[in-house]
Amino acid sequence: MMYRAFLASLFVTACVFGQVPTPKPATAEAPTLRDLSESLQQLSRRVRTSVVQIFSTGYASVEDADSTANAAALLNKQHSTGSGVILSADGYIVTNAHVVRGARRIQVRLPPAETELAGRRPNTSDSRLVNAKLIGQDKESDLAVIKIERTNLPHLAFGNSDELKQGELVMAFGNPLGLEGSVSMGVVSSTSRQIKPDSSMIYIQTDAPINPGNSGGPLIDADGRIMGINTFIFTQSGGSEGLGFAVPSNVVKNVYEQIRKEGHVHRGRIGVYAQTITPVMASGLSLPRDFGVIVSDVTPDGPAEKAGLQVGDLVLHLNGKRMDNARQLEVNLYRFPKGSSVSLDVQRGSENLKLDVPVVEDHEDPERFADMVNPEDNLVPRLGVLGIAIDKKLAEMLPELRRQYGIVVAAGSVSDFTNGTGLTQGDVIFSVNGSPVTSIPALKRKLEEFKSGDPVVLQIQRAERLMFVSVELQ
Repeated sequence: MMYRAFLASLFVTACVFGQVPTPKPATAEAPTLRDLSESLQQLSRRVRTSVVQIFSTGYASVEDADSTANAAALLNKQHSTGSGVILSADGYIVTNAHVVRGARRIQVRLPPAETELAGRRPNTSDSRLVNAKLIGQDKESDLAVIKIERTNLPHLAFGNSDELKQGELVMAFGNPLGLEGSVSMGVVSSTSRQIKPDSSMIYIQTDAPINPGNSGGPLIDADGRIMGINTFIFTQSGGSEGLGFAVPSNVVKNVYEQIRKEGHVHRGRIGVYAQTITPVMASGLSLPRDFGVIVSDVTPDGPAEKAGLQVGDLVLHLNGKRMDNARQLEVNLYRFPKGSSVSLDVQRGSENLKLDVPVVEDHEDPERFADMVNPEDNLVPRLGVLGIAIDKKLAEMLPELRRQYGIVVAAGSVSDFTNGTGLTQGDVIFSVNGSPVTSIPALKRKLEEFKSGDPVVLQIQRAERLMFVSVELQ
């Protein structure tokens, strides 16, 4: 855009020589500071009409918030506020899952119309406050989709976060500390920041000021496209210190489309395990390069093996993107849903191959149970979970099951447990204080025997391990 050229011409000399150059008279080829200001104003007005403020009331508490998910955005134990962005004319909105987690009621405050933003008196009535319903949420990416019953809404489009460059100008929109309709500007500090070593999630890092209440708002590029959803900050003071993080738009788009279609997210896999090549590995295995990615294992009869991938192959590119290490390969595979396919450029000895590998559902993904439940029949209110009774079909999906009865947790807990463990998708409840439970009604009846404060201990199976969980009943 025009202001990019202006910034380059104005500041490059200052950075190199330590002083701002003497301004030259404005010409058609030399944009002025006013041109830059007007460009930012136009972009802000256009984007602002699609950014909403979200209020939720329910079970949410400070302890429920993930440590990376900006707990300061929670107003108190039962109320939270954040931001969201409208993605469709008929009212679909994406936000952060921690903004609406456990919500019994969600309300959305729509932004003023563009005519009001242009200088007319804003509408301060409650007519802009509308009820919303939760369509679905994904804990792993901390994203959620909600919907309001409105039509002809202004909305924004996704950009391609893979094209984002370090140093690129971006703008963060949202409602920091409840200040409706705020915007800040900065640059992309990193395009792919991994926060936890064992996590497949990567984030866009930006120094655009982000504060509590910005959660769920869009990170916008110079063309007004969504490049990410602002999610959390690193701070020692509680306010913005220039370390903000956003979920990349390509991840957001994938999660949004799956939730809108099915109500939840399924993780895909291709059945490959890879390692980063080291100099010692390259020497010992006589590899043609001492860096990159080597396939250490492929799942028997899995998609990768059927496509022709072999142990010892070097993965050079994924969908045309160079792979420098195993973590990068894992992170990039993370965002592809089941039913799609990926293209791998592989080197095998002196031969270069291109393999198309289908992405299939991860059968270990606990979200797979979400297809089998509905709130009316499967809700266990005192635990705040959706459960399914074990039957023959379900037992076949759980080959490591230690008992042939029990209740599978199909949706994560919205309550907080006294020992901090909580229930998660895929856990199997076998008993309550030693009494076996074999059905949802039986579990509900057993839990009704206890009053608040009574000691309640569940025996559960998590993965292949039996364990006891002490719970605080709702």
